[in-house]
Amino acid sequence: MAIKEENSVVGIEYELTEAGGSEVLDSNKGGAPLEFIIGKGQLIPGLEKALVGMNAGDTADILVKAEEAYGLRDEEAVQELPRDQFEGIELEKGMSLYGQGQNDETIQVNVVDFDDNTVKVDFNHPLAGKDLMFNVKVISERDATEEEAQTGQVGGGCTDGSCGCH
Repeated sequence: MAIKEENSVVGIEYELTEAGGSEVLDSNKGGAPLEFIIGKGQLIPGLEKALVGMNAGDTADILVKAEEAYGLRDEEAVQELPRDQFEGIELEKGMSLYGQGQNDETIQVNVVDFDDNTVKVDFNHPLAGKDLMFNVKVISERDATEEEAQTGQVGGGCTDGSCGCH
């Protein structure tokens, strides 16, 4: 049965490189498959679209352009902030920091540079502006249960609060 445009529970094994590069940026090969539900926004759009129609056992090299991955770089997302906002943090160039956005979402920034007065941070995703190459093997594919389709969680929701549900 082929992966559908929505409510297919899919498990993949993947290796990620920048298009044209050989350095592995991320991989789960040899580990547990990455499981997700198609149509729930759990994957970057370009990869999700390319998986539709594939079957368990299929392999593919999938090129995902930056626009369909983590978007284009936005130079306005590089900002200088007052150093006192980072009090108690031992800063290093290139380090990632996590905080809370205006809507209580988790945001990641990367420290570009700093001095005694300011810290230059980049709010862009580290892979923004990059075309990505995924070497993918579909390990499993099945229809989502009604509960999975409603909750967006593989295996359904939880009732005891242990999985972060509220």
